[in-house]
Amino acid sequence: MKNRWYKRLTLLAALPVIAMAGGDITPVSAPQESGWIDAVGISYGQSKDNIDIYRLTLRKEFSSHWLESDIGYLSGYWEGSLNYWNGYGVDNFGVALSPVFTYNFTGLGTVTPYLEGGIGISYFSKTRMGPRDLSTHFLFEDRVGAGIKMGNWDLSFRYMHYSNADIKKPNDGIDIFIGSINYRF
Repeated sequence: MKNRWYKRLTLLAALPVIAMAGGDITPVSAPQESGWIDAVGISYGQSKDNIDIYRLTLRKEFSSHWLESDIGYLSGYWEGSLNYWNGYGVDNFGVALSPVFTYNFTGLGTVTPYLEGGIGISYFSKTRMGPRDLSTHFLFEDRVGAGIKMGNWDLSFRYMHYSNADIKKPNDGIDIFIGSINYRF
């Protein structure tokens, strides 16, 4: 089981190199007001009890920047996702929508590191994942993480937590460490 995790982590780590080999790493201008979506992405992660997490994401960056300084600025994005969880012989499908706030550090040329955090909502097809009883289909999606923007590419690593916030018990929740790669138009 651990060997499978290391193979996937190696693949995820290699994706940025593969992507940059054919991608544009020139700076991206400020978000444009055209279209509903300005980035697409894929993610893979795993819970501590070996539930595999796969996500396809669509993003729309906020058009505003706040608290601008010589160090950086606060902004963010909306993220919608299709989720697939597999563990304990159970397939669980879900959708989620989250506002995510980022603090972007400036002054590093074409590279922009950032910190992120957000709380969103999700709906999943199953309420049980093996011994984990989530009790409700509706779950909150919490996240904290860090990432780096390089031109059109956005790479991030985050901790995510899914639970129903004790709306109904038991509320076992699921904790995930997940890596993502996004392409920004």
